Amino acid sequence: MLSAPSATTPSALPATLLGLDFSCAPSARKPLTLAWGRRAGGVVRLDRVDELATLAALEAVLAPGVNNASAASGFIAACDFPFGLPRPFVQALQRHGPGTLPADLDGPACDAAGAPLEAERLVRALHRHCVDRAGFQRLIDGWGDTWQADRAATQPGSKLLHRATDQAMPGVSSTSPLQTRYVPVGKMYFEGMRRLVDADCTLPGLRAGRADAIALEAYPGLLAFELLGRRSYKSDAKASTPAEMSAQQARLIARMDLLNALEQGRSQRLAGAQGLRLQLSAAQRDHLLSDPKGDRLDAVLCLMQAAWAQGQREQGNTLWGLPPTLDPVEGWILSA
Repeated sequence: MLSAPSATTPSALPATLLGLDFSCAPSARKPLTLAWGRRAGGVVRLDRVDELATLAALEAVLAPGVNNASAASGFIAACDFPFGLPRPFVQALQRHGPGTLPADLDGPACDAAGAPLEAERLVRALHRHCVDRAGFQRLIDGWGDTWQADRAATQPGSKLLHRATDQAMPGVSSTSPLQTRYVPVGKMYFEGMRRLVDADCTLPGLRAGRADAIALEAYPGLLAFELLGRRSYKSDAKASTPAEMSAQQARLIARMDLLNALEQGRSQRLAGAQGLRLQLSAAQRDHLLSDPKGDRLDAVLCLMQAAWAQGQREQGNTLWGLPPTLDPVEGWILSA
């Protein structure tokens, strides 16, 4: 489905790059992790990595006229949460959804200028109906139960549908955005997408907004899989046995190998006309490696995807590297 391109011209692109490792319910123990950087040619310089303990802190970064001087001229952000939902689920809401959802989701796909409208209409309708994350979980749980009782016949199989982009990457698949438990990706969509819309961000292919605030969907697992294969680089638990300590050491080595690959510019997905390599200080390197959960490294992986998108736009790609056939209800992962 063709979507209106971003109006931002290459000569006016924001210089600040952001990579966001997101949480739908951040706290001091599990904060949002935000990597800041800039690109010069094929080099991506890491400026800093912030930890944000509240969603309000993220809203302050995204807001127009932010007081933070390094974002005053705008930003290009790559965010680790889905920007859309599976089209068949949204169609089910349009036809059979509870309450006013069918009416709220009714409307044109684009405005008179060709800018897409469906993505914003969807997330706003969901917030009006569901109110909070728990309500969104109940809505998904009720599909085939409290609403559209014949779902199993019309849409057989699991409720946890995937988008086209979730399975567009050979060897790796991202979690369904209808998953609200375990890894609650659906709740991340519910909280993250609304904040991008409220901040009037431009979401290429999905929504027209501020020219100085560009946000795109990223998936750090995509680059990690390319560079590490199936080696794990994350660990949530403290080691208490020799086997667990050995596993943690292996994951530290994997984080070191992943950083080495980024510094050497070995990602083919980020190659394009010129490869991208990460530049950071020894202290920054230690800071990234010392995080066993991998959140800081995930934010940097998103930062690299933001740099790739910036380069794509500089080369004249009005969709920032996204495919022209992307579905504006589902969205697309950068470099997938």
